[in-house]
Amino acid sequence: MSRLNSYKRQYLTRQLVFLIILCISFLSGYAQVDMERKQLFDNDWKFFLGDETQAKANDFNDSGWRKLDLPHDWSIEGKIHPKNTTGGGGGYFPSGVGWYRKSFLAPDNWKAKKTTIYFEGVYMNSEVFINGKSLGVYPYGYSSFGYDLTPYLNFGKENVIAVRVDNSQQMNSRWYSGSGIYRHVWMMVTDPVHVANWGIAVSTPEVSSKKATILVKVKVKNETASSKRIVVKTDLFNKNSKNVGHNQTQVEVPANAEKEITQTIQVSKPMLWTPETPHLYKAQVQISKDKKVLDDSKTNFGIRSLKFTVENGFQLNGKTVKINGGCVHHDNGCLGAAAFDRAEERKVELLKTGGFNAVRTSHNPPSEAFLDACDRLGLLVMDESFDCWKIGKNTNDYAKYFEQWWKKDLQTLILRDRNHPSIVMWSIGNEIAERGKPEAVETAKMLLQEVKKIDTTRPVTSAVVNFDKWENLDALINVHDVAGYNYNLHTAPDDHKRVPSRIIVQTESYPKDAFNNWKLVQENNYVIGDFVWTAMDYLGESGIGRWYYSGDVPGQHWENDLFPYHGAYCGDIDLMGWRKPISHYRSMLYNNNEKLCMAVREPAPEPLEIKETWWSVWPTWESWTWPGFEGKTIQVEVYSKYPKVRLYLNDKLVGEQKTSKEEQFKATFPIAYSAGLLKAVGVENDKEMESVILQTAGDASKIKLTADRKEILSNGQDLSYITVEITDKDGIFQPNAANRLNFKIEGPGTIAGVDNADIKDFEQYVSNTRKVWHGRALVVIKSNHQAGEIKLTVTSNQLEENSIFIKSTQNK
Repeated sequence: MSRLNSYKRQYLTRQLVFLIILCISFLSGYAQVDMERKQLFDNDWKFFLGDETQAKANDFNDSGWRKLDLPHDWSIEGKIHPKNTTGGGGGYFPSGVGWYRKSFLAPDNWKAKKTTIYFEGVYMNSEVFINGKSLGVYPYGYSSFGYDLTPYLNFGKENVIAVRVDNSQQMNSRWYSGSGIYRHVWMMVTDPVHVANWGIAVSTPEVSSKKATILVKVKVKNETASSKRIVVKTDLFNKNSKNVGHNQTQVEVPANAEKEITQTIQVSKPMLWTPETPHLYKAQVQISKDKKVLDDSKTNFGIRSLKFTVENGFQLNGKTVKINGGCVHHDNGCLGAAAFDRAEERKVELLKTGGFNAVRTSHNPPSEAFLDACDRLGLLVMDESFDCWKIGKNTNDYAKYFEQWWKKDLQTLILRDRNHPSIVMWSIGNEIAERGKPEAVETAKMLLQEVKKIDTTRPVTSAVVNFDKWENLDALINVHDVAGYNYNLHTAPDDHKRVPSRIIVQTESYPKDAFNNWKLVQENNYVIGDFVWTAMDYLGESGIGRWYYSGDVPGQHWENDLFPYHGAYCGDIDLMGWRKPISHYRSMLYNNNEKLCMAVREPAPEPLEIKETWWSVWPTWESWTWPGFEGKTIQVEVYSKYPKVRLYLNDKLVGEQKTSKEEQFKATFPIAYSAGLLKAVGVENDKEMESVILQTAGDASKIKLTADRKEILSNGQDLSYITVEITDKDGIFQPNAANRLNFKIEGPGTIAGVDNADIKDFEQYVSNTRKVWHGRALVVIKSNHQAGEIKLTVTSNQLEENSIFIKSTQNK
């Protein structure tokens, strides 16, 4: 009897929920005839960590599951532990199996439509169900994919999408992957006659300052039982929404068939896309029949020309550009893999601020939000597909799926991303394990040919690393349009003599080799640039880039288990987004917007020594607070684009040194440490032009809070990054502070993550407490769906508490 009553209660509860969904749906865009073609489907999911085989069924009781919005990464929420099966490669984070469910109404007017659910990325081995029916399994965690829901929908009734995500087969990655539906999900509702998914291709075969030829290819899909005579109309708009060109074509599309049409449009006085001037245009494609618009699709593009030659290197719009690039993994630090639009945009902003003009999406397709930000803000992209081909680097990595899936995943990458003006090269692989074998050459040819079937406007490369004798890899390297060198640029001059037609880019380099690589890039036209490993610190590949004291576990990151290290410290920019001194130095080499920086080499606490690793640089800090080292010699480094620099301590001249190219734009001053004010001055023609200072701090006293944005949108996804700095009573930054901070949030927001950039601190990233490291910490606030004022209060024992207010406003 009790079971029967329980069943009745569940039944009544489900009916009530359904009625609520019904009401909401009919009040929302779902019930509108002129609904949006692409609707965000991120909100109001249910989540369960664990395997529940019955969860695919519509009548499954998920009332006890957690409610959340996407994007979501469950690994970052868990505890970092040395026994987690992701191991050092995955940062010792938890993985496992998780389920997601969402109920929605399919209105009656969808009966005449085609409905597709589109996932931007699910890590990994996802299986999607609609009303209990399996739509398929997708292994690769970085590919975008979709399923046609139309045959399985209950129109006018409740429908349930269920997604099983399986990241339990470890190890499957050499870096932090995250787990779950970590990118956006969309519902696509179209007429049966519509532009195919990724069916618009925009290229710019002829570009000058006076006019540009725009080539638009549109693939039209007719999913009806009869032939359709339609009009395909394309309009081009500039950033001010002015129509700058149009074309239209009449075409007959057979029943249940696709047809591609090609249109050419001239644009006069085009605004060209460059990293400095990232002008974007919009192509609007409308399909109509009998003057009724059946489909309306839009895509952004840029007008620019690419050319790669031995004589002039990489030319963008006819001008040679030297690439100062950085490799970047996909995680967002304390947010894990969750690809919030703002997090992806901020990543691009940090790279631009750090002086980079290019990024390599190592070693997988990035999020669409990341590429959109590269287009909008002006960052060149090498878009990469795979970390391995047929031979794996881990037991359960992509090599398991390569034979069956490589073509679909590569096509997906090129079709999805081809309209992004920021993308200037495709990369088909990274340090392929079989690189010394003849079959690797055949695989490379196969991949390159597949790319060229879709896009011939960009060169293809892959990152090749030496394994024995570099010349033995010529057969593989020569398949590519551009030769990708990992850590081998020093051989470029000799290689040029042996293979004079080779265009070279260094796809990975050691951070400490910045000057030598810059010099090779500048002095050789056939060397188009360098991508450092890495631009930013990242989770996983634990311990790469570390330095350590004698007596610690020795060696490179792959040689030993290095827990509690759970991330990489080889980036120019740390996990909080703070620029390390190496970032300022590298930027000075390639750019002219900063000319002076000073940092102090960390002194070793005798008798211990500091040991470096392959990807490390000596630990240097923008600090003149070194208690315990009074009277001892400390090395001060000054990076400068001025001919000379002078160093002053407490207004007394310590010395003057040259900082020209011959000195690698760097001076090192040995100085006996004493507290006070350290000042470096750039000197030109014996005139002091610019100065930077470091000042000794007193005891920690205050908490300083700085938000990157004090106003965010109440869309449940917008973010504010709040940097916490500890200062003395006079407001001077205290770089040795290690205080425990506690965070309290009030108002319509949540703490999405906390960080301090210490890759040995294994406290959870989703928390309301964190220690500062070297005086700093980070709190990321996420909006919810209500507008209002968000208040963050930060407290710490023996420090003055502080609060900051963030305004959350309705969508504009």
